[in-house]
Amino acid sequence: MSADPPQRAVEVRRSARRRRTVSAYREGDRTVVLIPARMSEAEERRWVGVMLDKLAAQESKRTLGDAELTERAARLSEQYFSARARPRSVRWVTNQNTRWGSCTPAEGSIRLSHRLQGMPEYVVDYVLLHELAHLLVPGHGPRFWELLEAYPKTERARGYLEGVVAAERLPKVPAAREE
Repeated sequence: MSADPPQRAVEVRRSARRRRTVSAYREGDRTVVLIPARMSEAEERRWVGVMLDKLAAQESKRTLGDAELTERAARLSEQYFSARARPRSVRWVTNQNTRWGSCTPAEGSIRLSHRLQGMPEYVVDYVLLHELAHLLVPGHGPRFWELLEAYPKTERARGYLEGVVAAERLPKVPAAREE
């Protein structure tokens, strides 16, 4: 089963008055892309892709509140763990600077670092699933990793997070001086 949301329908609207600009917005369960009428089919395909990427990037930067985070955790638990992982609380915290998330199984609480805010959704989902898995299996043994194998973007998300950590460790290059 895929973790990607269902694909939205795309409606392209051509306008004779529109000369150069292309824009896009969400309308219910579809995406509307507005383009100039004179645009070729190849240009249309290219611009639809560009605008879908742009909308996705904007949406991924929106910060989820604690309520949305809790709802997301419930959906992920249902989708990947047959709703067996049931946290009592899921919230963002600002005091985790070396961890992406933490879980206290005895309390049923999950905390995600504020540093995840603005990262791609699949990364936040992976960290949520990681912490949800701890409600079912303590530690990082084979049973724990078997649970996470169900999420198809586990390796991709782990690679993303490793890249962020590596980038933070790079030496800071001084700004070029004006001569």
